[in-house]
Amino acid sequence: MGAVYRAVDLETDTEVALKQSTSPQHDQRFEAEARLLTSLEHPRVVRIRDHFAASSGQYLVMDLVRGIDLDAVLKQQGQPGLSVEQAIEIVREACEALQYVHDQQIVHRDVKPQNLILSQTGVVLVDFGIARLLDESEPQGTVGIGTPRFMAPEVFAGGHVSPRTDVFSVAATLWTLLAGRPPVYADSTRLSAVVPGVTAELERTIVAGLEMIPERRVASVAAFAKALGAPLRTEAGVSLAVSIEDPDASRDLMEAVVHTAAGVFGAAAASICLLDETTGELVYQSAWGAGAREIVGVRLPSGAGIAGIVVQSGAAEAVPDCRSDPRFAARIAEGTGYVPYTMLVVPLQRAGRAIGALSILDRRDGRGYRNDDLEPAALFADLAVKALDVSPGSFTSLGMTALR
Repeated sequence: MGAVYRAVDLETDTEVALKQSTSPQHDQRFEAEARLLTSLEHPRVVRIRDHFAASSGQYLVMDLVRGIDLDAVLKQQGQPGLSVEQAIEIVREACEALQYVHDQQIVHRDVKPQNLILSQTGVVLVDFGIARLLDESEPQGTVGIGTPRFMAPEVFAGGHVSPRTDVFSVAATLWTLLAGRPPVYADSTRLSAVVPGVTAELERTIVAGLEMIPERRVASVAAFAKALGAPLRTEAGVSLAVSIEDPDASRDLMEAVVHTAAGVFGAAAASICLLDETTGELVYQSAWGAGAREIVGVRLPSGAGIAGIVVQSGAAEAVPDCRSDPRFAARIAEGTGYVPYTMLVVPLQRAGRAIGALSILDRRDGRGYRNDDLEPAALFADLAVKALDVSPGSFTSLGMTALR
């Protein structure tokens, strides 16, 4: 997939980890994913500081995590495995990182001891080089992506990647930390027979995490940790969904809409703008994903950009290539620091009148949005308006009485 180097950030004079992508044919996909990863902020997830392109490829700039990966810990301290208490605590901390990642619509998909670093502050999850969108269908012919023994069976079968994919991998990691070796698919060996201290209840939990059929597997890493008797703590990272200080609908509902829209359409970002009937401007109220903090609060002049055109016409637009479209508000996008490759903009309508727009940016599989996406997006927009409409006291401060 690439190479990782120790490097120096010349602006801060600090050491960083620099990951190079060796697949330049996927530049657009790499950038979409990198933008999203740089938004992650959790104490148990490696910080992605930046991303850039050079003649030699695409690069991610990450914090250099001081510590030792769990594979090395196992080799140094394992007899052949670690104690039950130590292994469970390590996995609990890994689950904290993964639950946060899953909440942000990302599946790591390569959880293994080598990608979990034991630092002075606990476990840190690293290497998002092959992360996949929740429920993304794995392309055929990519079986080599991932690590055998830790890779969920559905990945081999070209099935759907989901949070349960990481549940399998974290269960396989726990087995490895206890036994000193990874599990074998469909092996009938009882872990309790080879590892002292493994209770029948602990073994049942691990086996449930290693179920070959995803639907029969433990549904989430939070549920897996709880079943281990090590529930996740309340410590949480920064959500990728944000809103203006005083949104014109329930903050939770607005953020849920953009979060869900991004997941449904495989996007790196999504936002909602609503019409200020006093000024005629569109105000970006809530956003999720890359560039979310930069876009909220931005005011788009009447009829400006693709969102303004969509609100005026009431017709949805699928734009395969924003950067070559003369209607695209490039200066405004550049001001937010996020210039998308492709976008899907759908009017939010009440009684046949457009009162705002839902914008969906950059497919994380690298493809452009097309007209085929318009119908499902319109249905989603209808649901979004219904959800916003139930918010008590909504759409009043900017005179948005059309939504009542």
